[in-house]
Amino acid sequence: MVRYLRLAGFLCVAVPGLALAQAGTPAPPKEAGKPAVGAEEQNELKVRTLEERVSDLKEKIFRTKARLMNLQEMVIGGDITTGSKAVLLHKNEMGSSFYLESVAYALDGAPIYTKVDVDGDLEKRSEFEIFNGRIVPGNHQISVQLVYRGHGYGLFSYLEGYKFKVQSSYTFNAEPGKVNTIKVVGFEKGGLTAELKDRPAVRYDVDVQREEATRRANSPAEAEGKRK
Repeated sequence: MVRYLRLAGFLCVAVPGLALAQAGTPAPPKEAGKPAVGAEEQNELKVRTLEERVSDLKEKIFRTKARLMNLQEMVIGGDITTGSKAVLLHKNEMGSSFYLESVAYALDGAPIYTKVDVDGDLEKRSEFEIFNGRIVPGNHQISVQLVYRGHGYGLFSYLEGYKFKVQSSYTFNAEPGKVNTIKVVGFEKGGLTAELKDRPAVRYDVDVQREEATRRANSPAEAEGKRK
C-alpha cells in the first residue's frame, strides 16, 4: 500500500513536468520563401493567360477582316465569267436656281463615289461616270445623296444660302452576262407651279443589254464601221 502511494505521488510530479516540457518546445520555423514564390507564380500565370487571350482576340479580328474583304470583293467585284456588269452615271438637269454642291453614292451600302464642288468642277459637269465594274448577279441597291445650294437673283435673290438635300435609293436586278447602265438624273419636278423646295428630285433611266452586244458596240472595228 505504501508502495502504491509513492508511485502515485511520483506520477503526479512527473506528468505535469513532461507536459510543460512538450508545450515549451518551439514549433519548427516555416520557410519564408515559399509564400512569395507562390504569389509570383500566380502573377506569371495571370500574365500568360492574359497574353493568350489577347493573341486569340487578334487572330479573331484578323479572320473577321479577311472575311469582310472577301465579302466586299464578292459583292462589288463579281465573277468575270458568270457575273454582271454595272455602269452608273450621274446627269444634272437642274435649272439655274439650284447649284450642285456635293454628291455621294453607295452601292449595297458601300461608298463608291463622293465629290464636293470646288470652283464649279462639279456643277459645270452635266454628266459624269460614277461606277463601272463587275457585280454578282442578283438584287443591288443604289443610294444617292445630292446637296444643292439655292442660286437666285432679282426676285429670286432670297434663294441664296438655302440648302436643298435630296436622298434617294433604287433597287435593280443584275442578270448574268448583262450590262446594267443606270443613269441617275437630278431634275426639277412639278413645273413652275411647284414650290422651289419641292422641285429637286431624282429619277433613274435604266438600259439593260447583253454584254456581248455592248462589247461589239464599243469595239474599234464597230466604231470604224459607224464612221463610214
